[in-house]
Amino acid sequence: MYGARIHYVEAGRGVPLILIHGLADDTTIWDPVIPRLAARFRVIALDQIGFGRSDKPLLNYRISTFVDFLHGFMSELKIERASLIGNSLGSWVAAAYALEHPERIERLVLSDAAGYAALVKTMDPRAMSALRLASREDIRYLGALTFRDARFYRDIDAIFKQRMTAGDNYTVGQFLESMVRGDDVLDNRLRMINRPTLVIWGRDDKLIPLSFGERFHQEIANSQLQIIDNCGHMPQLECPTEFSAAVLQFFGDTR
Repeated sequence: MYGARIHYVEAGRGVPLILIHGLADDTTIWDPVIPRLAARFRVIALDQIGFGRSDKPLLNYRISTFVDFLHGFMSELKIERASLIGNSLGSWVAAAYALEHPERIERLVLSDAAGYAALVKTMDPRAMSALRLASREDIRYLGALTFRDARFYRDIDAIFKQRMTAGDNYTVGQFLESMVRGDDVLDNRLRMINRPTLVIWGRDDKLIPLSFGERFHQEIANSQLQIIDNCGHMPQLECPTEFSAAVLQFFGDTR
């Protein structure tokens, strides 16, 4: 696609449901929820350009870049319409895609979403620096903000080893610079989203607090807000049962 290879995993049959990961992540963050979702949908989880096992060209990585590649990805797979589920950065991409290509979207699920300019302005500078995940201390610091349960970031050495082989440092750095500049923010735009939207938030998310989730819900007219207790920034990993149940209920299936 555009001369680049995009890695993805696929499971199930039915209506397409595309899963979009966050910063410095890959398809594996969806592993705990794919089986249950695939019982109902054709689930497609992709490594966004610049991450995971996808190619990592030296691009200007910003939200509009990820939106362009998502559009090309859907076209290559001949997917005319799909529902999107994003987490963090992935939710920002999903919302921006829905604004750019509303005719291609059925429904949206935005989990612990980034996208407001205020996030950069209010985020602790140490947290902003730690998003680069360039040291063991960065991983320890960010882990405590991301997860309520410490076992998800307890093995610092293993996580650091994975970061050293991920090969996405350029992508992360470019995107964070874009974020600081305020590129492609969602401020004053979300009211234009007219697709059914579920906003999911971990009540104990310390990276992007629940107040941002409440703002997403208030500004997207046709939206629902589902708060998951005892859960942090990545509910699909930390609370997969509750996350899957909320998604399936939103799609009209409480199995």
